[in-house]
Amino acid sequence: MEDKENMRNADGQQADSAEENPESLTAEEAVPEKKKGTEVMSWIRDILIAVIIAVIIAQCIQPTIVREHSMQNTLQPNDYLILNKLAYRFGGEIEYGDIVVFHSNLQTEDGDEKLLIKRVIAKGGDTVSIADGQVYRNGELLDEPYTKDGYTNGGMDETVVPEGQLFLMGDNRVVSVDSRSQKVGFISEDLVIGKAVLRLFPFNEITTF
Repeated sequence: MEDKENMRNADGQQADSAEENPESLTAEEAVPEKKKGTEVMSWIRDILIAVIIAVIIAQCIQPTIVREHSMQNTLQPNDYLILNKLAYRFGGEIEYGDIVVFHSNLQTEDGDEKLLIKRVIAKGGDTVSIADGQVYRNGELLDEPYTKDGYTNGGMDETVVPEGQLFLMGDNRVVSVDSRSQKVGFISEDLVIGKAVLRLFPFNEITTF
């Protein structure tokens, strides 16, 4: 009987000592804590990667929505476009016929800066003139199938485009406020935000430019 009682006491002491000794639980509890810490670090890493990717994308492209009618019939109001902001960096040149978005001196009804979207007609060093509804660049008549009415209203004597600047017009020449107007005039190449490269919406009219 004493042996059995001693055994029970010994077992009890062992059990009690196990409960009172925190070191016996440390190894088991450290596993889930370590796993939880790894998961948190993984989430932080994924978030940082997503932020970095978003910043890189924001530096390369910019979405924009056409608000007015000056680029009809090429572009319609509410068309959703993607601009390539790097098109003219790192040696890229602005080409005739490019559709670009740029800063202007015009303002919206809310007093904010108004961004305009127009087509490149002439560049620095070119001469441009308008006569009898037609546009001439360096003395040559331009073929402009993209214009809405096939007609450019107004007249303009031959004018030299200053170096580093652009002469821009909308495709809907009757309503477009562009380089023909003193409100816009020649546009510095530095004011160009980017080149329109893709119409993403409407989905049935997805187009590259």
